[in-house]
Amino acid sequence: MILPGKTLGMLGGGQLGRMFVMAAHAMGYHVIVLDPDPDSPAGRIADEHIHASYSDQWAIEQLAKSCDAITTEFENIPSETLKKLEQSVPVRPSSSAVEIAQNRIAEKTFLADNGFETAKFFPIYEQDDLDFALNQIASTAILKVASFGYDGKGQAIINNLDEAIAAFEAMGSVPCVLEEKVSLASEVSVVLSRGINGAITCYPVGENHHVNGILEYTAVPSNLAKRILDQAINEASAFSEKLNYCGIMAVEFFYTSDDRLLINEVAPRPHNSGHYTIDACKTSQFEQQVRMMCGLPAGSTELLSPVVMFNILGDIWQNGEPDWTQLLSNPNVKLHLYGKREARAGRKMGHFTCLGQSVSELLEETRRLANALPKP
Repeated sequence: MILPGKTLGMLGGGQLGRMFVMAAHAMGYHVIVLDPDPDSPAGRIADEHIHASYSDQWAIEQLAKSCDAITTEFENIPSETLKKLEQSVPVRPSSSAVEIAQNRIAEKTFLADNGFETAKFFPIYEQDDLDFALNQIASTAILKVASFGYDGKGQAIINNLDEAIAAFEAMGSVPCVLEEKVSLASEVSVVLSRGINGAITCYPVGENHHVNGILEYTAVPSNLAKRILDQAINEASAFSEKLNYCGIMAVEFFYTSDDRLLINEVAPRPHNSGHYTIDACKTSQFEQQVRMMCGLPAGSTELLSPVVMFNILGDIWQNGEPDWTQLLSNPNVKLHLYGKREARAGRKMGHFTCLGQSVSELLEETRRLANALPKP
């Protein structure tokens, strides 16, 4: 076990890294952040911030010799960097796990090969692949870039071959996935931890609502039937075992109108939909991330209160700092701002969690509080 007083490394300096640093500091660890942004939110509060690229050999060597374990904030860290670090220090999750999750083709192929159900999909490497794939799907499809897509970016709805070709060219003709657009009844996610001994601990399933490809809110507990929630937990756990995973993982599911539960995508890290755990669970996903990378037992994931987590986007900063009076006047609301210097439309600048007696009441109060914020 890697105990408090040791130094942990974080690849990535955004809000997920920032919340990790806060959790690690509370537990008595030192943290070094590697991020190319000299003003990154996590780097500003870390014990040390190495502002260099993720491929910088000097920076990688510094991190390796200074840290007792290393983790990642997001999946698009070069796998070669992780492989080099693994030669001298524990990296959790491993480079092999991150490498699968950072590419939609690799991820969906791994899922399919291991018996997990996904929406029908086809890898697209060149324009000629589109015609065959569209004929196989025979319905509305979604074209998604294989790498570096997030929050709905790098995606396009496809109804015919002309639209597919135009979208593929607009995305730079890079490798993509064309997948069936399913009829959704709900979207849910499972955040879990898996330790070095293989022990798996799951958080309560979050029910998610997206707007324009960006998560708007997560409600817990979910209203879906227990059999669906149990299936989600079982499949997420089984996937983490197939991957021989160590760390925090989020598995996002589509629950379709024809009663199918499909894995949409996997995040090898803490997840936006897991932010509710900071205020509503005995152990936050970020403390759990520290525990997993340090070889400690998992903390309790017990839900202490029904909760709704609502994302705050940069759109509402157009006339300056928003008025937080309504949020901060509610004793059951917790506000979290991420310390980002520049607010942009669609950029996640923070979130708030609303705690109470029932999800239905909380959704109503969350909507009221969101409507009281400045309009974009």
